[in-house]
Amino acid sequence: MKSSDLFDLTGKIAIITGGAGLLGRQHAEAIAKAGGIPVITDLAAAHPAKVAASLSAELETEVIGYELDITKPAEIERARDHLVKCFKRIDILINNAANNPKVENTGAVHFSRLETFPLELWENDLAVGLTGVFLCCRIFGCQMARQGGGVIVNIASDLSLISPDQRLYRLENVPEEQQPVKPITYSVIKTGLIGLTKYLATYWVQQGVRVNALSPGGIYNTQKQDFVERLSKLIPMGRMAHLNEYQGAVIFLCSDASSYMTGTNLIIDGGRTCW
Repeated sequence: MKSSDLFDLTGKIAIITGGAGLLGRQHAEAIAKAGGIPVITDLAAAHPAKVAASLSAELETEVIGYELDITKPAEIERARDHLVKCFKRIDILINNAANNPKVENTGAVHFSRLETFPLELWENDLAVGLTGVFLCCRIFGCQMARQGGGVIVNIASDLSLISPDQRLYRLENVPEEQQPVKPITYSVIKTGLIGLTKYLATYWVQQGVRVNALSPGGIYNTQKQDFVERLSKLIPMGRMAHLNEYQGAVIFLCSDASSYMTGTNLIIDGGRTCW
């Protein structure tokens, strides 16, 4: 066997939740480049079919778009049934969908603070980031268990290991009680995903389902220069990640290259969590 064969995903059906987003598209591209068939799922407003068609044309390979609200079990079950009918199996699930309000883009700079964080926002964030992942794991994962194998990758964050450094978000001439912060839900959800990963890894190990997490660091995406400079100083490599720098990790976790790996959190953060 050639070493490249270890990373081969030819014919594998890979569901990617939140697949029409910034990182979701990168995951889909990685799967496709390794020979797999990405299924980009997302809310209708994100136009997953359009994103899939664009990526399919760009890579000259099959990419599927599917509208899916992961907070609704009946929709997930319909997606499972449709994919199994079409392809006979589901091989990979990448749980990428999450709410992530942009602190720097809001006019109400204090909405994110613990003292004023809206209960409705807490519930909505957890509904997508934790409950939605649980539902996808249960419905798609049970299908994998019945098949006798599959791979689940939960997209966590370097903030599953460390607390947000709220100094990154500070604004000049703003009272302390109104300073923006990274919302509490992000840390709670990403940390929870690590626990879910470990639980499922042992739960389905006899059925051949491997479950791991990937914890990426911050991705450069035209953020404000002062924010980029502040964050870069916290990273030993001195920079944020390029958009495509997690593709290799995704292929590794989804392929036989990681066949003896389950229940693990793969951290790729430029060394930030070392400091």
